[in-house]
Amino acid sequence: MASVEYIVIISYLILLLAVGWYFKRFNKDTNDFLKGGCRGTWWLVGMSSFMSAFSAWTFTGAAGVAFESGFSVMIIYFGNALGFFINFLFIGPWFRQLRVTTGPEVIRLRFGPAIQKFYAFMEVPTRILYAAVHLYGLGIFCSAVFGYDILLVILIAGIVVVFYSTSGGRWAVMATDFLQGLLLLPITVIVAVLCLREMGGVSGMFELIETQDLMGDFKLINAPEQFAGSFTWGWASAMVLKNFLSYNTVNVAYRYFSVKDGAAAKKAALLSMILMLSGAIFWFIPPVAARLLMSEEVLSLAISKPAEASYAVISMLLLPAGLTGMIVVAILTATMSSMDTGLNTNVAILMRDIYPAFCRLFGVKEKDEATLLRFGRIYTLFLGAAIILLAMYFSKAEGKGIFDIMLDMGALLATPMAIPLVYGMFFRNTPQWTGFACIIGGFIPSTIAFFSAGLFGEEWLFQTKVMAVFIGGSIGFFVSLAFPKSKSQEYLDSVNEFFRRMHTPVDFEKEIGESNDQSQLGSIGKLALAIAGFIALLLFVPNPTEGRVTILILSISIATVGGLLTYMGRKANRDISK
Repeated sequence: MASVEYIVIISYLILLLAVGWYFKRFNKDTNDFLKGGCRGTWWLVGMSSFMSAFSAWTFTGAAGVAFESGFSVMIIYFGNALGFFINFLFIGPWFRQLRVTTGPEVIRLRFGPAIQKFYAFMEVPTRILYAAVHLYGLGIFCSAVFGYDILLVILIAGIVVVFYSTSGGRWAVMATDFLQGLLLLPITVIVAVLCLREMGGVSGMFELIETQDLMGDFKLINAPEQFAGSFTWGWASAMVLKNFLSYNTVNVAYRYFSVKDGAAAKKAALLSMILMLSGAIFWFIPPVAARLLMSEEVLSLAISKPAEASYAVISMLLLPAGLTGMIVVAILTATMSSMDTGLNTNVAILMRDIYPAFCRLFGVKEKDEATLLRFGRIYTLFLGAAIILLAMYFSKAEGKGIFDIMLDMGALLATPMAIPLVYGMFFRNTPQWTGFACIIGGFIPSTIAFFSAGLFGEEWLFQTKVMAVFIGGSIGFFVSLAFPKSKSQEYLDSVNEFFRRMHTPVDFEKEIGESNDQSQLGSIGKLALAIAGFIALLLFVPNPTEGRVTILILSISIATVGGLLTYMGRKANRDISK
């Protein structure tokens, strides 16, 4: 890559470090550090929720699927959008109105302290593994396609995330997520438009698909005999079910804990849904174009799964000098956005669920707010270091397939644990042990599915795994309803408090106090203008006229949003001063 591309990448990483340090001033206590003091504007929280919902896998693994089977992979992202739509209808406001900081705190209210501890101690290592696997996958891809040293990619990306998460907490996570989304969305749209131009537009794309006899492979829904049973109606149904469970469980309620109230949560969910639908439409045009225009070049790459490099390869071919570095940044940030959210959530669980439990166990008095805020930063450093070291370990481990195995284990763990958390929001009269019954019911088929290849001679299909786990967990939940209800008054009071909170709207002025909308608008707006200005400098890089026009379009699109936010921030300041 040309030196200008390295300058672009390094400059952007420096910007993220600066953002983390800048937003340090927003943190007065642990409430600010862990959930932005519940003052996050809907557009800031909505963009952060959207960015945390996917990783670099979208532009690598998912792009590889699109290269091979066309638009079937879009079903995953339509399922994500459906999950956000349910959040918009009612789940998002419910989550915010629970008035907590972590998922396990919600679980304590609904199912009691025993299952809270189980979820808390399961969540932390699981999120560390997810983050490490994503970071490792990012390192593998950047090493294979761009020639970077895998350990260096892991180390630099990890350190940047840990630094801004440690210094700025939840505020820095939301701010960097917004800026990363503000860059990622327009540049991916630009790449899609450039690909369509090369193919002669949408009609030209479908003509090429027909000419190359790919109409069968590129169907949205495929026959069971194609692609080893994937992308069928059964697969699509299982994917939608899985995403519904994933997006509507209190285990991911943290997405809305930072927003101001239930109405703002609805707007944040709606924004996330719109952005996810837009992404699903534009993100998979480039790998399809790579299949139609340069299939041999992609398949000749000396990596284990060349199709997974299709997005990067065609982007590097079509983008002007300078913006190639931005595609690397887009792939980096897609993983960093999910990693920083997971890191912040883990720290919240340590501080709100695990640390108090140890204090009660050993009879130790909890520290004051200033000390706890320092503890939060120390925990962030410790967990970040664990993620980086684990990702480095994966890079040195022998054998192929650890990435797929880890993802499979994560899926089989996450689904049975999500089921009781969804049902628990709709069914009030349950025994205290219902949550454990549901988890056990889900883990039985989950365990069988994990060892299915050895037990039955072949591995279960994705849809079989999801449906079996869902049915097992559902049986565990509904069988428990046939048993006598808990007579513990403490448990009954806790459940009543759970439903009372969930359905009671937030009075922001009374419960939180003064907002800082103008500070968020002004700060994010100025940072967006700075990014737009930096991109505008790329106009001086030698490029053909159409390349400079592309750079100018990207700069103007980001500057427009930045200018609008800055104007609204100044207007809000004037209104306050009157």
